[in-house]
Amino acid sequence: MSDTPFRLTDFLPYQLSVASNAVSNRIAAAYHDAFGLKVTEWRVMAMLGDAGGLTQRELTEKTLMDKVAVNRACKVLEVRELAVRIPNKSDGRSHHLELTDAGAEMHAKIVPMAREIEESLLALMSDEQQTMFRDLLDQVRKQAE
Repeated sequence: MSDTPFRLTDFLPYQLSVASNAVSNRIAAAYHDAFGLKVTEWRVMAMLGDAGGLTQRELTEKTLMDKVAVNRACKVLEVRELAVRIPNKSDGRSHHLELTDAGAEMHAKIVPMAREIEESLLALMSDEQQTMFRDLLDQVRKQAE
């Protein structure tokens, strides 16, 4: 065990959380201002845009968000007519949520904006450093699991 005094600001989970929040907030502010979406709503839209129709349970698993947050986000997207529930043919007790045409159109507008912000955040790193950074994050995630 190290004799170095514990400092929260040097603690890896804290550093990851602060960095994650800063990045998420930067992107969230952009799509909230432009499209009126909260982080949870965008994450659900992004996952549906990537994967197509998913059940709320699948959305909860894939987004790593709380099921209540996913449920709220789905309801908002439905009310705004950005997503629609479709009966699940393989399980009559659940539904698939899918983006509507309006939702797909909004998704297509947000993705380039999010990528532009991502590029600006990583601009201080070379391509090699960006690859290494992503690999290191993936290794930490896998070790934590």
